[in-house]
This record gives sequence, C-alpha cells and structure tokens, in this order.
Amino acid sequence: MPPLPPDLDGHREAMEQVVECQTPFFLATEVDEDRRVHVWFDCPKEAPTTRGFAGLLHEGLEGATVEEALDTPDDFYTRMGLAEAISSLRLRGMGAILARLKRQVREAGTTSS
Repeated sequence: MPPLPPDLDGHREAMEQVVECQTPFFLATEVDEDRRVHVWFDCPKEAPTTRGFAGLLHEGLEGATVEEALDTPDDFYTRMGLAEAISSLRLRGMGAILARLKRQVREAGTTSS
C-alpha cells in the first residue's frame, strides 16, 4: 500500500472506519474532475492479509473511472479463490471494505458530475 497523503496521514478521523474488519481499517476515496477514482487505506502493518487485500484494491482501482470502480464484482475476491485460503470472518471484512469503497465512489461520483 502506498503511503497516505499528508492530509490523511495520522488523521483517521478524516477517513471511514470499516468496523466489520477484525483489525482497525480505514479508507478514503476521491473522484477527481476527470471522474477518476483515488483510494487510500490505513491499517496496521501487523495485518498482512488485510493490507494485501487493500493493495489489490489500490492496484486495481487507483485511477479507474467511476464506472469501472462501480462495476467491480462484489465477489471478485472469492472468484480469485481467497475463500479457500482465509476465514469467513475475513471475507466478511473484505466485502465490507469493497462495499464502503463503492458507496464512497458512488457518492463522490454523483457530486462531481
């Protein structure tokens, strides 16, 4: 995961917490004037599974259009076979992360149109 920008680094109150995650996980999104999505995540270094999932989301969605981000299948991580490798509790957290991210993109995409 890339480092947080200065306005978010150390300012979790400016981000949304995903309470369904076992570890403290925070996210923020932005949609720029070109309707491109920017995503930021904050979670402890001691949570490699969650950080890895956040890294996948960042790699796949950073710079995507609003439409591309919203078209991300809600179960893409189970299609990758992660359900066989991690617990259902972690899968629930992953689903919540993606759902919150898409909600934020939807809301920001509506206001930036």
